[in-house]
Amino acid sequence: MSPSKTPAEILDIDGAEVRVSNPDKVVFPEPGLTKLDLVRYYLEVADGALRGAGGRPMVLKRFPKGIDAEPFFQKRVPENHPPFIDTATLQYSSGTSAEETVIRDAAGLAWVVNLGCLDLNPHPVRAEDLEHPDELRVDLDPMPGVDWSQIVDTAYVAQDVLDDVGLVGWPKTSGSRGLHILVRIAPDWSYREVRLAAETLAREVENRAPGLATARWWKEERGESVFVDFNQNAKDRTVASAYSVRSLPDARVSTPLTWAEVRSARPNQFTVLTVPGRYADVGDPHAGIDHAVGSLDGLLALAAELGPAEKAPRSGDGSGRRRSTMPLIEVARTKTKPEALAALEEWKERHPDLVSALHPADVLIDGMRGSSSLWYRVRVNLQHVPDSERPPQRELLADYDPWAGKAWPGRPGA
Repeated sequence: MSPSKTPAEILDIDGAEVRVSNPDKVVFPEPGLTKLDLVRYYLEVADGALRGAGGRPMVLKRFPKGIDAEPFFQKRVPENHPPFIDTATLQYSSGTSAEETVIRDAAGLAWVVNLGCLDLNPHPVRAEDLEHPDELRVDLDPMPGVDWSQIVDTAYVAQDVLDDVGLVGWPKTSGSRGLHILVRIAPDWSYREVRLAAETLAREVENRAPGLATARWWKEERGESVFVDFNQNAKDRTVASAYSVRSLPDARVSTPLTWAEVRSARPNQFTVLTVPGRYADVGDPHAGIDHAVGSLDGLLALAAELGPAEKAPRSGDGSGRRRSTMPLIEVARTKTKPEALAALEEWKERHPDLVSALHPADVLIDGMRGSSSLWYRVRVNLQHVPDSERPPQRELLADYDPWAGKAWPGRPGA
């Protein structure tokens, strides 16, 4: 962070004035990138970024204190938004609604970056039709211990499945460890049908590549595999779109690829410093995505052929909650990830004799969505620890309650 604020800079972007406050504020210390650098990055890749996020309502994921602090999620558009920012009112499954931001041009990109947004998080619908997604999203999420080659192999299996049902997949790095595959579809199906289609794709990928990929929703059941995350297609979910900057120290970018590049590409190649040059040289590999609109009929027919997915057993205490088939213990619930990691280390210090038995995927640190920010849950799967040596569930080492003092329709436990 800069020691003091610098005067605002006014940018003229295609005739629209955008105010960039504190432009010299250092957002990424490692490469030395400022807020104004990020604005300029998005302007250099504006056509590609708008192809992914333009015309869609988005959740604003804001980092006002920099990348080392937890962001907060803002669904509602700021009241004082400029006239070049559109809005759309979404109805959420919780019973609430929110008038969300819709950007349509480069000025809109600069405006959201000035608010402290690094990545763009649009819904899979257009502002003109909020109930019918026009994008199916395949998120290949590697479990701990999974290397890049396994993710790539899973991506090519997913491509084969998409080809077989008449759909075109467009790959991009997630900007973290995984890959996304975007599929444009006609806006003819409900969220429920799109999620079913995505789940069917995931199940078929697992059927074709057992052990390599998994469609199991419950994290402790996945092992060292690539999770084909179909639930990113649920109504309330958003995914970082193409050319989004992620909050990693190297300012990594979620970057569109050609299928020929997927095998050789590595996520750390693509950063704010390298992507503009690539964009100028080769253009946007997703330039044709809006001309490759497909139908879900093939995946929905496959869903009927496969039958309902296996349901998890429920607890016998009358709560109706799922009962895990794995020997899980919960270690902590924390407000921040550093606190979660510290709690895990404390647990390991208390149980040094168990640590060597754990596999990478047995340690589960989950970022959980709260009302406006993430909180973290730490669990340990004891499946590789002999029954006689498994410690019982004990009092949590930290017990943060993200819902304390808050009430709204759909609140957990309400």
